[in-house]
Amino acid sequence: MRSSLPTQHPMRKLYTLIFVKDDRRIIEITGHFEIASLSWGHMKVKGCSSSYKDCKVWPGGSRAWDWRETGTDHYPGVQPADLEEVLKKGIDLLVIGRGMSEALQVPTSTLDFVKQKGVDVRVLQTEKAVAEYNKLAGQGAKVGGVFHSTC
Repeated sequence: MRSSLPTQHPMRKLYTLIFVKDDRRIIEITGHFEIASLSWGHMKVKGCSSSYKDCKVWPGGSRAWDWRETGTDHYPGVQPADLEEVLKKGIDLLVIGRGMSEALQVPTSTLDFVKQKGVDVRVLQTEKAVAEYNKLAGQGAKVGGVFHSTC
């Protein structure tokens, strides 16, 4: 049996790994990859050529989390507008990483906004948030996340 290298699905930005035996496709796995590395000011998502300072991830995709888009700062913290894109990806659970020293605030109003969308939310220090996200993604959960990689 041999396997192909992961390839990106053209429509869904999901990655597919195909196993072939005797020139017949026997299994095809499509899903999302977890966060491969985290250090101060730097995050890398498996299957993505970009690296991020802060990032948003969801099943099948990721992108930089640019606070300037919504005027976010450590205080008052994460705004509903920061989360809308990820919430629209059909997730059941959102993980928020508050930074290495947990300097990024998450107002109660933002948590209420997520819950009103029918999505559970977990707010953790970023290293713990990444570990939680990776564990859930590895279990096949419909999980998304926003992560701050510095203070």
